[in-house]
Amino acid sequence: MKRSHAVAGSAVLAVAGIATMAMATTATAAPAGATATYNGACGGDYRVVNSVPVTGKGTVYLTYSAKTGKNCVVTVRNSPGTPTYMYTYLGPTDGSSDPVFDSGEYTSYAGPVYLPAKGVCVDWGGTIETVSVSVSGSNCGRMAAGAVTHR
Repeated sequence: MKRSHAVAGSAVLAVAGIATMAMATTATAAPAGATATYNGACGGDYRVVNSVPVTGKGTVYLTYSAKTGKNCVVTVRNSPGTPTYMYTYLGPTDGSSDPVFDSGEYTSYAGPVYLPAKGVCVDWGGTIETVSVSVSGSNCGRMAAGAVTHR
């Protein structure tokens, strides 16, 4: 399920002719210096295999599912709040397919984006506001010290 770009104040739902009022909750800003944690946006079968900080803004997470053989990337803000420009991308280093990306004005994260990547090196990264990071030629299916393999 994709999250909305902005938080609604309230919504009215009609169920079997009975109206129910539901108030949306507002996100609480993280304390100064807090680091974004992976939010599970890629799905239950995906495990974090790499990450890179977006200095002072958040973190980009590269995940992998052994079940599907796909990588997934999501860029997560340290402090959800007012919609701001975010971008996340993932592509094969060898150019065997087009990169996938997501961008827009988001309150907490950009993505997820998925790519079949069993045994394939990937390029990935993200942007929050004007701060961008990228990683090239990583997670090629080989076990690195302390890393999760995805063969």
